[in-house]
Parts: sequence; structure tokens; C-alpha cells
Amino acid sequence: MRRNSELPLKFTEVCLRDGSHVMAHQFTEKQVYEAAKALDEAGMHYIEVSHGDGLGGSTLQYGKSLVNEMKLIETAVAACNQSKVAVLLLPGIGTVHELKKAHELGASLVRVATHVTEADVSAQHIQMARELGMEVMGFLMMAHSAPVEKLVEQAKLMESYGAQGVYVTDSAGALLPHEVKERISALKSSIGIEVGFHAHNNLSVAVANTLVAMEEGATRIDGSVRCLGAGAGNTQTEVLLAVLDRMGIETGIDLYKMMDLAEEVIGPMLPGSQEIRKGSLAMGYAGVYSSFLLHAERAGKRFGIDPRDILIELGKRKAVGGQEDLIIEVAAELAKQAKLEV
Repeated sequence: MRRNSELPLKFTEVCLRDGSHVMAHQFTEKQVYEAAKALDEAGMHYIEVSHGDGLGGSTLQYGKSLVNEMKLIETAVAACNQSKVAVLLLPGIGTVHELKKAHELGASLVRVATHVTEADVSAQHIQMARELGMEVMGFLMMAHSAPVEKLVEQAKLMESYGAQGVYVTDSAGALLPHEVKERISALKSSIGIEVGFHAHNNLSVAVANTLVAMEEGATRIDGSVRCLGAGAGNTQTEVLLAVLDRMGIETGIDLYKMMDLAEEVIGPMLPGSQEIRKGSLAMGYAGVYSSFLLHAERAGKRFGIDPRDILIELGKRKAVGGQEDLIIEVAAELAKQAKLEV
């Protein structure tokens, strides 16, 4: 692979943020400290720590955190000597108040995330982050659900607000390699800032998609150790690093230490295997936001409905992140319909 960029690769480990979905947002301070410390010692560039739905996400709708996320951010910062701590913020869930607090505690990077067609709501948060002296990236979620032209248009908006980079975010794990190539290439030729890629592994192509993104010039890359992330997880960090090492691509991250922490630190935290099961596969197939799985499983159990049917219906309705309340509505409607058909 010939990388289409002269900029160095910068990796963000998302297991302590995206992985929050898998953990039902029940991370302890001890778990965060041990994971952040091990990642720091391995040389990880950035470690993202937030509620799964970003700053301010600890609510009844999205799931209450066991420990206040600000305490977890503070804990991660204390564990790191070289890694930088990052946070995610979704405007409408998180506010500039939470952003300022996270910055005060030592977070130095914020990714401001919006649906792929709603970048205009990110202006205030991106501008505030720049005023605080933080690194700030735009994060266009559900990137599969809009035409490439719309993706470019929205990325340009984020660039105009002051974002230093924009991510193509495959929130549903629905993109195929040729679709990643098309999107990254379009952004690289249209904006003058860095391009990033955030994958989910629901169709088992996260590593392949990430390699394609890098080949097209993406320099900001996300991964989750042991695939500890929503759905089937993200690009598995230690696997990607091994592949890159085989390809002769330098990352500055210690592969053996990443392997060890994956096995010894993250492994014991996992509530179950992160293999691709029917629920996460259904999400990738339907193009549904990966954090919906746990909510769909709970709703399916409550209403006696196959969670896959709920996910497929959500895909038909083009549900986006932040619409977790729609899951209950869909489950109730499907249950009512099933009774009428008996």
C-alpha cells in the first residue's frame, strides 16, 4: 500500500468511549486507570474517554454511567505521561459547559460529532474548542447514509467553523471498501484539513476499510482494543497495528504491549465475546447506528420481538444517533402488528 499522504498517522483508541456501550456505561475508575496507563505505556497517541454517546450522555435515554464521566476523564489524564486524552461531544447532548470542564481536567482533543447532514449544529462547539486551545475534529456520523456530495458539503462547513480535521464515521459498520475509497478520496480533494476514518466491524471489513482509507490519504485513524466498541466493535487496534507492521508502516506504537494489554487488561473487562453475532450483523446489514444494539435487545425482550426485526425497521426509517427513544416505539408497533396477524 502506498499511503496518499505525507502527514504522520495519528491513532485514537476508542475502547474507553465506544466501549462504554458494550459495558452498559458501567466503567469503573480502576478499569479506566489501568486501561489508560497500559495504552500510554504502549505509546498510543490519543485515548478517548467519555460516555458512549459523548459528554453529557449519562441520561435515562442513553444509559446512566456508573461513574461521572468527568471523574473518568480526570482518572485517564492522571494515568497518562505521553498519550493525550480525547473526548467526544454530540451537540444537543453535550454542551459547551461539559466541554470547558473536560478541558479543565486535561482533555486536549475533542471530536464534535453530528449526523452526516447536520454539521451546522457543530459551529458553536468547534469554535469554543478552538478558543480553549484544544485540538478539534469534526465527526460526521452515519457517513453511509448520505451522498458523497452531501458529505463533502458538510465537511466544508466543519472546516469553515475551525475544525482541524473531519472524520468519515461509519457508525453502522455498513460501508464497503469501494464506498470508503470514494468518500475519503472526495474529502481529500475538497478540504484543506486532515481526514480521518472511524470504522465499525459489523460486516467484518473494518480493518480492510481502514487500510483503504489510509491509502486514500486518511491520517486520523480510530481503533478499539479487542473490538471493545458498539455493535461488533471498531477496527481492532492490535490487529491493525500488526498488519501495518507487516506492511512496513511505522506507527510509534508498541505492538507487543498492545497485544498484552488487549489480553490482560481489556480482556477481563469484556462482558462477552465481541465476535460478529446476529444482532451486530443485522445492524451492518440494515445500516443502523451501532449503539442501538443493546437498546434493541432490551426492547425485543420486553415486547417479545426479534431484535433483528426492530433493527431492520429502524434502518427503513433511517433512524440516526440520538433517536434511541424510537426503538421502544418501533418495538411496540411491531408487537401490536404481530398480535393482529395471529
